[in-house]
Order: sequence, then C-alpha cells, then structure tokens
Amino acid sequence: MEFTEALDLGRNAFMMALMTAAPILLIGLVVGLVISLFQAVTQLQEQTLTFVPKIAAMVIAGIFFIPWIATKMLAYTQSLFIYEPW
Repeated sequence: MEFTEALDLGRNAFMMALMTAAPILLIGLVVGLVISLFQAVTQLQEQTLTFVPKIAAMVIAGIFFIPWIATKMLAYTQSLFIYEPW
C-alpha cells in the first residue's frame, strides 16, 4: 500500500466519522443554543435545564438517524472490502 492510498483511507474514515456523528451533534447544538437563549432571557440558571432536554433530543435524533447511519457505515465498510490497490 502506498502512502497516498493510506492517507486516502484515513481521510475517508475521518469524513465518515464526521458525517455519521454530525446530525446528532448538530441537534444537540441547536437545542443547547435554544435553551441557553431561554435561560438568558428569563435569567433562570438551573443546571439540569441544560442537560436533560439536550440528552433527550440527542437520543430521539439517534433513534431517528440510526437507519441512515447504519446504511452509510455499511456502504463504507463494503467499499473497504472491495478496495483493490492494484
């Protein structure tokens, strides 16, 4: 295996990790921003108010996106097994 091929495999693995984690992380980010804005407006500084909705939203997003993530990971794994460098 050449050095450039190893770099390509590493880059593709990193991009796959980003693509599969992005939807759940983005939903957590949006929910966190909305809750932070709500806390800033109401001056309600309860710590559990930040974590519980974010965790719940990320679990629901995970349940929703699991089929898509599994399909992407399966396609990537199949492309690794089919990979022929010569």
